[in-house]
Amino acid sequence: MNGLYHEKKIIYIIKSCTQKTHLLQLHAHLLCSAQFHNPAVFLPFLSRSSLPPLRDLSYSGRIFSDFPDPNVSLYNTMIRAYSFSRESAPTGFLLYQELNRLGISSNALSATVAIKCCTKIKSFSNGIQIHAKIWKDGYLSDNLLLTTVMDFYSSLEKGSEACKVFDEMSHRDVVAWNVLISCCTRNGRTRDALSLFERMSTNSNACRPDDVTCLLALQACGSLNALEWGEKIHTYIVENDLLKAKSVCNSLIAMYSRCGCIEKAHDVFKNMVGKNVVSWTAMISGLASNGYGRDAIAAFEAMQKEGISPGDQTFTGVISACSHSGLVEEGRRFFQSMIQDFKIQPNIHHYGCMVDLLGRAGSLDEAYNLISSMRINPDAAMWRTLLGACRIHRNIPLGERVVDHLVELKAQEAGDYILLLNIYSSNGDSDKVVEVREMMKNKGIRTTPACSTMELNGEVHEFFADDVSHHKRKKEIYEMLEEINQQLVIGGYVDDGVSCGGVHSEKLAVAFGVLMTAPGTTIRVAKDLRICVDCHNFCKVLSSVYDRKVVVRDRNRFHHFREGSCSCGDYW
Repeated sequence: MNGLYHEKKIIYIIKSCTQKTHLLQLHAHLLCSAQFHNPAVFLPFLSRSSLPPLRDLSYSGRIFSDFPDPNVSLYNTMIRAYSFSRESAPTGFLLYQELNRLGISSNALSATVAIKCCTKIKSFSNGIQIHAKIWKDGYLSDNLLLTTVMDFYSSLEKGSEACKVFDEMSHRDVVAWNVLISCCTRNGRTRDALSLFERMSTNSNACRPDDVTCLLALQACGSLNALEWGEKIHTYIVENDLLKAKSVCNSLIAMYSRCGCIEKAHDVFKNMVGKNVVSWTAMISGLASNGYGRDAIAAFEAMQKEGISPGDQTFTGVISACSHSGLVEEGRRFFQSMIQDFKIQPNIHHYGCMVDLLGRAGSLDEAYNLISSMRINPDAAMWRTLLGACRIHRNIPLGERVVDHLVELKAQEAGDYILLLNIYSSNGDSDKVVEVREMMKNKGIRTTPACSTMELNGEVHEFFADDVSHHKRKKEIYEMLEEINQQLVIGGYVDDGVSCGGVHSEKLAVAFGVLMTAPGTTIRVAKDLRICVDCHNFCKVLSSVYDRKVVVRDRNRFHHFREGSCSCGDYW
């Protein structure tokens, strides 16, 4: 290169750089030609060096600090570069403050990238400052900026603030609607998310839902066990030709699986064109959680015949399938194959599935030794999995050791002590039961009422253990439950007197289902905790006496009750 560089040619060369060494060589040439500090040249150079794929914050920060009188565009570029990671985001916010302190006129982009820094570090106070300045500077008509502010509030679980920003927007595009729906889902307001989807799809003045909207709404359906809603969204997807997107099909598979409707999940999967590893994994995981262990293994093998290599989540699904179906040797084989044949290092989820597999099968010492030999630190969920296995197999000494580990992690919860209580109670150790109850009282540990949900005519109903605050049909629900109990006793149901301890939420939900739906209608219930032995027996006998199919999704898996038996084979 010789002579004077034409700016456009220089910019083209900068954008063509694919390696850090190319930028360094160009840097040296530009310094020699006195072009480096030309703002028109420096801006694309700074962008190339500070943003992916050649992002080098140390280098770009150094050349930025040496630039005389940087303008707002250069500041915005650097703030944006710092906003990409949690580690560098605080520096980005400080740079935004410096920009304003120096009296350089910031713009909407400055606020947008600065608020992204606050989102990364979850700094509510700093975000509030930026939001106030947005008001002061009059950027309330900038959709991109306000959508970013909504996402900031959403990430901090400030749903009300996010809704307020949405309501104040002069024009709402589909991205703004999607961020609000995501905010509702993230903050546990899943019913609100579905209501927003309905507003979008039925209100001619609103933006029509796109594939992202459908993905978010399907996630909400899966969380709520809202099959009727999911079917409505499926209809919308078909009518608006959105099935071409693989991500939408994959979400439909996951939604139907999470609603216990594995047949419809398989229909979507079967009709998909160009299935990828995510599609196969969704189907395998769905079969696993619904108790179809052998079918999940068959799908895993079929996937490989199609030339698709399993990923780490695929192995989580297939090992989980083995766990739920008692296929111990198969689970061991898949775990070893993952490491040896596919060179995938086990993560916390794989180890958790193996502990669950071994624990359910009664190999408690092997499960404990596996946790002890792990290359990663076990989390509380893994210890709780083993504690649940100790309850099943009434292993008091190991159960006590597991609780000690939870205490060390400072992660003990009321549920852990309840499991320990059940272990002592099932072994007839009343002194230990009293001791644990006293310990819970002294530590101020209180149980949180379990919650079960049931969808009826598009409305999701919630039930809590010993619920006395349900809607106007409360009296009828309890009367129906009393009638059901009388019928089930005749059918052979016996209250075990240990697990129950009051009216559990799933019993109320099932009674509501019997009360409100026609004979023969399937009753679908989702519970946020593991189903107890008593409620499991209750649902089994009810499915026979009332000739009803009952589907219960608990925290771990699905239970399909039909004609007096459960799909789990009493192995859960």
